[in-house]
Amino acid sequence: MGSGSSSGGDFDIGMSAMAFHPSKLEVKAGTTVVWKNTGMRRHSVTAYEDGIPDDADYFASGGYDTEQAARDAWTQGKGAVDQGRTYEHTFTVPGNYAYFCIPHEKAGMSGVVVVTEK
Repeated sequence: MGSGSSSGGDFDIGMSAMAFHPSKLEVKAGTTVVWKNTGMRRHSVTAYEDGIPDDADYFASGGYDTEQAARDAWTQGKGAVDQGRTYEHTFTVPGNYAYFCIPHEKAGMSGVVVVTEK
């Protein structure tokens, strides 16, 4: 799929035990980014609401519309990207998109997608 992939081209960002690989990915507007859980633990891909461009669509694994909804769902066992599974989001608005993994946020599991003009 993308230039960030180092494992057969089926994903752009991998999720290991406590990190996104790479933690920073640059893509052009209109690109669909694929995250894949390459580790053993359950993870989430959850945007920081205040860490994305104002006119951009919010994104979170599980399809939640707000950061709080994603956090609340996680406590109910929802919104996970399980081992070997993927999550994808298409970025249409240029800017920086900060995101994190809910259960591993305190361990520093976060990343950024930098979206440039087409």
